[in-house]
Amino acid sequence: MKFSYFLYSILFSFTIFIFFSSCSSKRKKDVIAAQSAPPKRPTPRVDAFIVQTQVVSETIEVPGSLVADDATEIHPEASGRIIGLYVREGSFVQKGALLAKLYDADLQAQLRKVQVQLQIAQQTESRYDQLEKIGGISKEDYAATALQVNNLRADIDILRTSIAKTEVRAPFSGKLGLKEISTGAYVTPQSIIAAIQKTSNLRIDFNVPEKYAPQIKIGQYVNFTVEGTNRNYTAVVAATQSGIEQTTRTLTLRAKVQGDQAGLLPGGFAKVKMSFEPNNNALMIPSQAVIPQARGKKVVLFKSGTADFVDVVTGVRDSTNVQITEGLSHGDTIIVTGLLSLKPEAKVTLNKIVNQKKI
Repeated sequence: MKFSYFLYSILFSFTIFIFFSSCSSKRKKDVIAAQSAPPKRPTPRVDAFIVQTQVVSETIEVPGSLVADDATEIHPEASGRIIGLYVREGSFVQKGALLAKLYDADLQAQLRKVQVQLQIAQQTESRYDQLEKIGGISKEDYAATALQVNNLRADIDILRTSIAKTEVRAPFSGKLGLKEISTGAYVTPQSIIAAIQKTSNLRIDFNVPEKYAPQIKIGQYVNFTVEGTNRNYTAVVAATQSGIEQTTRTLTLRAKVQGDQAGLLPGGFAKVKMSFEPNNNALMIPSQAVIPQARGKKVVLFKSGTADFVDVVTGVRDSTNVQITEGLSHGDTIIVTGLLSLKPEAKVTLNKIVNQKKI
C-alpha cells in the first residue's frame, strides 16, 4: 500500500515536470521567433503636390538657314570666246550691268551687210510703189519687193538678237561671287561665269516638329541670331511647305527678315526662337514627380491614404516643372517624395503639401 502511494507520487511529479518543461520550451521558442522576425515597417511619410492650372507659353529653338530672295548662276546664252570680262568679285552690281562680252565681229559684219541690202530694197520698193500707182508694174511685182524688205528687216532683228546674246548682263541687282572663267576662254551655255545673290530681302528657312504644325500662323513673328554677333533679328512667317517631311517628321517654314539686315549673309546659320500662344489651363507638376517607365511615364496619386500609380503623357517642360497633357486633372494630389520606396496600393502618411501651407 505504501509502495503504491510512493509510485503514484513519483509519476505525478514527473508529469508536472514534463508539463512545465514543455511550457518553458514553448516560451523560449516564441521569444526566439519574436527576436528573429523583421520589425514591422512604419507607414512612409511623404510630401504631396496639388495639381493646379497655370499659364504656360512654349518657346522652341531650332536651327535655320538664311536664303537669298533671288540667287542664280550666270551662264552665257550663246557659245563663243570671251573678249571682255567685267566681273568684280564680291562687288554689288545693278540689274542689267554688263558682266562679260563674247566675240561678235562676224555677227556685226552680217548685220552691216543686211542693213545695206535693206537700204537697196527700200529704194526699189519706193520706185515700184510709184510705178504701181501709174500702172507701170503689176501689184504682184510690187508685193514681191515689199516682201523682200520685210524679210531683210526680220533678218536684222535676228542678227541683233544674236549680238545681244553675246553680252552677259546681271539678271537683277545683287552681290557677285567668284568668277569661274577668264578672258579668252571659250564658253558655252553650260559654262558658269559667276554666281549672283540678292543681299536684301533675305529669307530664313527652318523646320519645326510636326506636333507644332497646327499652331503655325502666317504672319507670326520669330526671332533669330547668327554666329559672330549677339544681335537679335526678327522675321515674319511668310509660307510653309505643303506637307510634313516624312523622313524627319518636320514642317518647313520660310520667314522674311524684317528691318536692318546688316551683318547677314545668304547661306548663314541661324538659331531661330519661336513662341506660341500661351496655354491658360496647363497642368504643371514638379519634374521629380514623374517616374520614367520602359513604356511611358507614371505619377503616384495620393488617394485615401494609399499610393495609386497612374499613366501620364507629358508636354513642355522648364527647369523644374513639366506639363501633363493626359492622366491628371485639376485638384489631384500627387506624391513628390519617397517615390522609389512606394509600391502600388501601399499605405502612406501625408506629411505636407509643398505648394500650400503646412497641414
